[in-house]
Amino acid sequence: MTDPIRAPEPLAHVIDDYWERFKGSADPRAREGLIVHYSPLVKYVAGRVGVGLPKNVDPSDLISYGMFGLIDAIDKFDPERGIKFETYAVNRIKGAILDELRALDWVPRSVRARAREIQRSMAELEHRLQRSASDEELAAHMDTDVETLQNRLGEIAALGFVALDETLDGAERGSASLGDVIADPKAIDPLGTFEQHETRFVLVDAINRLPERDRLVVTLYYYEGMTLAEIGDVLGVTESRICQIHTKSVMSLRNRLMEP
Repeated sequence: MTDPIRAPEPLAHVIDDYWERFKGSADPRAREGLIVHYSPLVKYVAGRVGVGLPKNVDPSDLISYGMFGLIDAIDKFDPERGIKFETYAVNRIKGAILDELRALDWVPRSVRARAREIQRSMAELEHRLQRSASDEELAAHMDTDVETLQNRLGEIAALGFVALDETLDGAERGSASLGDVIADPKAIDPLGTFEQHETRFVLVDAINRLPERDRLVVTLYYYEGMTLAEIGDVLGVTESRICQIHTKSVMSLRNRLMEP
């Protein structure tokens, strides 16, 4: 998937100068310049995270939370590691937004319980059918109707996000985060490389086994960087319907990846 936002070519040398001055002498003006330049990333991430959230969540609040993540990313980024800042920052921004949302406890327990119920039902049904279940099949298995199932998928859509900043042990202060345990791409680790290729193979196989429409939604969203609204325009359905398809597809993929 391509980076969502790139620095304009004429500004590339200016941004490089900002990084050199900020990391070399902690120049506050250079830091401010970096924040201003990369601030569109915050709006981009906030827009994607905001899909499926309750209407009482103000988009401007998400942007405010994300700015803290951007500033943290700029302060902690190491240009010498050879990682694109945009890639690194997106995860930090998303993590900051999700951390604040979790602190506000915006997801009712009933919604989380429904998510677990649907996840479990999908796993049972797909294990029996040996393929992805349709909405009609899943609704029948759960003894409900398709409209109710789709409404529930819409409610739990926002639960599909995971932040790389989330700690592995939430109860332990200073616990490592998921991002901390991701290997340095420069490091030589034969076992890690093998596991990465194996995981990629399993994931690609799981995506290819999705129904055609579900597979297209996943591909356009994660590999082409399109928003759910844009995908809806392509497929001729509403954004909320794409949100439901995306949620169900992610649940199906998670079940397949957890299979022994």
